[in-house]
Amino acid sequence: MYTDHADRIELVEVGPRDGLQNEPETVETGTKLTLIDRMIGYGARRLEVASFVHPKRVPQMADAEAVIAGLPDREDVTYIGLTLNKRGVMRALATREGGNRGIDQVGCVLVASDTFGQKNQGQTIEQGIAENRDMIRFAKAEGMRAQVTISAAFGCPFEGEVKPETVLAIAEEMAAEEPDEIALADTIGVGTPAQVTELFGRLGELLGGKIPMRCHFHNTRGTGIANAWAAYQSGVRVFDASLGGLGGCPFAPKATGNIATEDLIYLMDQSGIDSGVDLDAAIATNHWFAERLGRELPSLVARAA
Repeated sequence: MYTDHADRIELVEVGPRDGLQNEPETVETGTKLTLIDRMIGYGARRLEVASFVHPKRVPQMADAEAVIAGLPDREDVTYIGLTLNKRGVMRALATREGGNRGIDQVGCVLVASDTFGQKNQGQTIEQGIAENRDMIRFAKAEGMRAQVTISAAFGCPFEGEVKPETVLAIAEEMAAEEPDEIALADTIGVGTPAQVTELFGRLGELLGGKIPMRCHFHNTRGTGIANAWAAYQSGVRVFDASLGGLGGCPFAPKATGNIATEDLIYLMDQSGIDSGVDLDAAIATNHWFAERLGRELPSLVARAA
């Protein structure tokens, strides 16, 4: 059924970070590590495992270094740590000291909205561009891979519409630093397939195939999976998703979870597109983790299984 690499996507499993950061109850470090191990077991080969943020702002990430210290040392797996500033990059680098495996890649973030950017990480767009330039340069100089995400690319919870020109101007600034990828994130889940097609189409033209595109969708208004398909048709081959559809930004009112890993993989499998992920094993992990949280997870595919 699968033909060539054009019919293959790469999953970035963001459940351990984005999926858990908005949970009301703290998930124990050991449970996180078991979850990550099971994610690797179902085929995830890139995982966003933690964020280097102040524990008072995001308590679920207070054990970032402890989680990273316990990660399986797999040569075929890439571990990503989210960083909002240069201090976060320094923490990521510190996880590699003393011969430890540590983080393989930092995920830098800036926001396409002044108001949201100030609430999320204390930066205007202009300040975010400058900070992320420094972060990427610093990480690469220290031998650390770096990619960047432009958040609120399809809308802001405080300012409303975000113009495509604003997003593309930011992307052009970031492309000058040659990150591993540039991602567009629909942080509050307002995007539609038509908007996704336009914005990723224009981003692809801007990048000219020199830097891969990645997408990050939330399912707040039920358009997340449709948006993922539109992104695929627009040339995107790297997709963020979270087991069970968990997630949400603590600083974005009413924002709900990411698109579910199971829903994304079902879509791609049934469309003849390989992901390297075992859907049945992902569903089993969903049910296992739902028992730990004490509630059913949002993924529609897992509920239907």
